[in-house]
Amino acid sequence: MTTTVSPSTTDVAAPSPASAPVALTHRPGRWIDGWNPEDSAFWQSAGRSIARRNLGWSIFAEFLGFIIWQLWSIVVVMLPAAGFTLTSSELFWLISVPSLVGATLRFPYTFMVGIFGGRNWTIVSAALLLIPAVLLGIVVSNPETPFGVLLLVAALGGVGGGNFASSMANITYFFPQKEKGWALGLNAAGGNLGTSVAQFAVPIAVTIGAGATLNIALAGWMWIPLILVAVWGAWRYMDNLSSAKADFAGSAAALREPHLWLMALLYIGTFGSFIGFASVFPKLIADQFPTFSTMQVGQTAISLAFLGALVGSLARPYGGRLADRFGGARVTVGAFAVMALGALSLIWSLPLQNFWVFLGCFLVLFAATGMGNGSTYRMIPSIFAARGLATGAVPGTPAGVQVQRKAAAALGLISAIGAYGGFLVPQVLNASQLATGGYTAAFYGFVAAYVGLMVVTVLVYVIPRKALAGQRI
Repeated sequence: MTTTVSPSTTDVAAPSPASAPVALTHRPGRWIDGWNPEDSAFWQSAGRSIARRNLGWSIFAEFLGFIIWQLWSIVVVMLPAAGFTLTSSELFWLISVPSLVGATLRFPYTFMVGIFGGRNWTIVSAALLLIPAVLLGIVVSNPETPFGVLLLVAALGGVGGGNFASSMANITYFFPQKEKGWALGLNAAGGNLGTSVAQFAVPIAVTIGAGATLNIALAGWMWIPLILVAVWGAWRYMDNLSSAKADFAGSAAALREPHLWLMALLYIGTFGSFIGFASVFPKLIADQFPTFSTMQVGQTAISLAFLGALVGSLARPYGGRLADRFGGARVTVGAFAVMALGALSLIWSLPLQNFWVFLGCFLVLFAATGMGNGSTYRMIPSIFAARGLATGAVPGTPAGVQVQRKAAAALGLISAIGAYGGFLVPQVLNASQLATGGYTAAFYGFVAAYVGLMVVTVLVYVIPRKALAGQRI
């Protein structure tokens, strides 16, 4: 049974010169037919309020997804104090495996909204967060838990990383083109903040009233009430749009575009660096300043690790805004330059063994990665639009629509590939420590990578090219 809203209600798009009025049809299960955010009268009267309601709950669910995804980044630093005997390499694996799983899940998660509906999939994806949260609370309560079991539970935390792809795909259907950038920016920044909140809240929660021992199990249990609220909120307040369709053909076409792979490489350099450094930052602090006692590290220096993810998350929208003004490629070049200088400064300052200098260098690095996140993501639609102009695909024609579909698919695919940086960065640091006993070699490698990516960006996207219709990217 369906119910069609009469033309006198606010849920109906008013007549416009370009099209006849279309009534919104509400079906059981909170399905909506006839969604048309490009109709300005409809958008002003009813569309914006519905879209914003869905955006708010989407941000909350994605925020919790990032928390669960990056929870082990702070938990691993506390495992030795809780009685666990693990090697540094094993700790790096516990940090990096959730990123590996999360990045891989972003591929199927991109299509889930079109298959099941945005509301329905948000309920499911949020509920899945209960599994790694509960299991973490159980396994860290026993110091005799085998490393393999810890690794499996950490891997299950990767479901939180997949949430980003489905959340972004869902929100893009709700907003008109002129407001997509801001809505997606809020959605992304709200999710990224989850890493910072986890690293800030967990050290406080597990030490309050714990005396000489860490109540580390709270690192998992403390998020369960919030996850239940997210599931309830999605069920009660979110909507499914029948216009949201899984575009497998668009994704296949995007994968054949060489610029997708080049942009994925740049995104590994920016977002991959952000999520990778955010996950290892607490451990790097503990390793570089072993003169702190374990409890001191937990209560002071480690408690400041959240600043890295916080700075990077807050910088992301400004990277997009600068890209709108000066061009995404130019801002990305600047971001890579600052990232290289930040990493060099970190190398040169390590012998000082000054925690505040170390923190300052890393915050510069995090700010640059955040700016680069925003600017590289902004480059993607510009590149595909330029490719369309270069091939004669006029907007509004079938060829132009195909270009838009490729660009939309590319955003999801590139976000998935870029997330593998969250696995690569910790493992590069792990390899450096195993081979040299320190992290200097890894950071020299990062400097070389950033310089290389900067040169590629200049050559391909800053210098006008015929393949991009001479457009400024």
